[in-house]
Amino acid sequence: MSSQKKRNFQIEAFKHRVVVDPKYAEKTWKILEHAIHEIYNHNASGLSFEELYRNAYNMVLHKFGEKLYSGLVSTMTEHLKEIAASVEASQGPLFLEELNTKWMEHNKALQMIRDILMYMDRTYIPSTHKTPVHKLGLNLWRDNIVYSINIQTRLKDTLLEIVQKERNGEVINRGLMRNIVKMLMDLGPSVYQQDFEQPFLDVSANFYRGESQHFIECCDCGEYLKKAEKRLNEEIDRVAHYLDVKSEVKITNVVEKEMIESQMNRLVHMENSGLVNMIVDDKYDDLGRIYNLFRRVSNGLALIRDVMTSHIRETGKELVIDPERVKDPVEFVQRLLEEKDKHDKIINLAFNNDKTFQNALNSSFEYFINLNPRSPEFISLFVDDKLRKGLKGVTEEDVEVALDKVMMLFRYLQEKDVFEKYYKQHLAKRLLSGKSVSEDAERSLILKLKTECGYQFTSKLEGMFTDMKTSQDTMQGFYESMGHMLSDGPTLTVHVLTTGSWPTQSTTTCNLPPEILTVCDKFKTYYLGTHNGRRLTWQTNMGSADIKATFSRGQKHELNVSTYQMCVLMLFNNADGLSYKEIEQAVEIPTLELKRCLQSLACAKGKNVLRKEPMSKDVSEDDEFFFNEKFSSKFYKVKIGTVVAQKESEPEKQETRQRVEEDRKPQIEAAVVRIMKARRVLDHNNIVAEVTKQLQSRFLPNPVVIKKRIESLIEREFLERDRDDRKLYRYLA
Repeated sequence: MSSQKKRNFQIEAFKHRVVVDPKYAEKTWKILEHAIHEIYNHNASGLSFEELYRNAYNMVLHKFGEKLYSGLVSTMTEHLKEIAASVEASQGPLFLEELNTKWMEHNKALQMIRDILMYMDRTYIPSTHKTPVHKLGLNLWRDNIVYSINIQTRLKDTLLEIVQKERNGEVINRGLMRNIVKMLMDLGPSVYQQDFEQPFLDVSANFYRGESQHFIECCDCGEYLKKAEKRLNEEIDRVAHYLDVKSEVKITNVVEKEMIESQMNRLVHMENSGLVNMIVDDKYDDLGRIYNLFRRVSNGLALIRDVMTSHIRETGKELVIDPERVKDPVEFVQRLLEEKDKHDKIINLAFNNDKTFQNALNSSFEYFINLNPRSPEFISLFVDDKLRKGLKGVTEEDVEVALDKVMMLFRYLQEKDVFEKYYKQHLAKRLLSGKSVSEDAERSLILKLKTECGYQFTSKLEGMFTDMKTSQDTMQGFYESMGHMLSDGPTLTVHVLTTGSWPTQSTTTCNLPPEILTVCDKFKTYYLGTHNGRRLTWQTNMGSADIKATFSRGQKHELNVSTYQMCVLMLFNNADGLSYKEIEQAVEIPTLELKRCLQSLACAKGKNVLRKEPMSKDVSEDDEFFFNEKFSSKFYKVKIGTVVAQKESEPEKQETRQRVEEDRKPQIEAAVVRIMKARRVLDHNNIVAEVTKQLQSRFLPNPVVIKKRIESLIEREFLERDRDDRKLYRYLA
């Protein structure tokens, strides 16, 4: 291919001089001016907009844009001054009507004028940086109408007066208000803000300041909140109907500041109707209202939370240290659960399930539950009450719900190991007496405890169930191998308990009746014969017995009694009457247990198979006891419970506490060793802090005890003190 040389062509405009009539501009403008007058006078129907557009186009084309623009300004200004006079002359309610009518007419006129001068708008105005036609029309309206000396203040006052009428309950023309406010907004944000919004906010602040003062003096808290809520909703509604959407935040801030923030301290503490009264009386609607209103102001929710927390802590403290309340552990825990349910419901229904309120509730409960050192024991007693058989109308679902609630309280306990100690004792009694509502319920709670505290917490509890199952198999083997030798004597059921799994029981002596002793020895021979290297210790204080008794006129009953009671009753086979001293010498039951035992046999109404002289509620060492021939009951089987304290006595409590403290020592030492093994060198304060952190899920270790355990580890050469710094410890590998 051969390359051709590229040629550039340039086309020049045809140079022709156009001669313009000297009077052309004036004539053309007169035509356009007349058209503008006709438009404002509502005679636009006879105009040819196409011709007018061409005239305006030619004026700009022939460089008469300035004449056209300045003529437009003067002509519109002339008409707007006439409109201003018309608006000023309108009286009363007609003032806004007239202004609105003229504004709509001006907008229509402006649209037509803009269409005619479209070419000027697109070419001349941008090149000369002048104001576009539509914007010019708005500015001229603003300067000649809205900013007119006789209109500006009158307009502002009229608008504010109408808002005030609406606030007072009068019906206003919202459509007219919307149009006028829209006019101010169309004229520019500054016009709306300066000529209406700012005065509106100032007047509103004064109004609500006065109204809040009036309401706070004559209303209770609930009524005041309803009025504040109503006013807030009214202002939101007002914005939606005829104000700028951006005004909502500003006007609601005014209402919030004047009606809520300025009065919130007085409201929450209002006598007989404040926040505490609402909580006490479960006023969910009022509580929801105070929450939703106070959340709108800074520190509002914090104030509610603080007052609520203070109230819960105060009432909770009264509950847990009230001597009357702690007399009944089950009732004590039931009240705690009711309090928790009550406040949970309030937070859920009224406080939007707010997590900060839930956390405040939890910390409050943790605070006051641990004020009573017996809380772990009482919670275990409550569980014992729920898991025992014989609770009328209680379904498994009810038990499960109760256990879930108990676990909630359990989480608040700082001494979970104390709860474990008592729970183990109570579980042991339920299992050994066959009084548990169901094994499923028992295992359900153990599973909950395991989930909460880990396997170590519940391993011994699970071992107790294993022992119960193994004992059933053992008894079956015993009777199968020795059945022919036991046909005449009493039947025996033995639970063989692993020492480490079950609560530590003090080994108490008790002289069993010869008939029982014989069969016990046979079982011991059988058991030790089938298991090598084991030792059996009889726990007579944990057993029970069914014995048959015959009273006067041949009336027969089967008595369900404890092992101790059986030992006492069997003495009366050979004697009609015995003194306390004689009984004590024969059975060798510990004094406290013996007195409880005799009290239940001789002093319990409807269960008094023995007769005591002199008759009194308590047993003394000078009493005489006789077989009560006249005993009668409408039941064949009669259960005689031992008079036991539901709570531990003071000595028992001290003993349990001592055992707990002993159990804690190795746990503290193990934690110290774990920490030091990892850190090698650590100062005293940091060891205490880390040990506390590690063990707080089970108990809060005492810093003094931690110090003693560290001393013990130093003595046993697990740790050593730094030679230069006595507070620094080193781990010895």
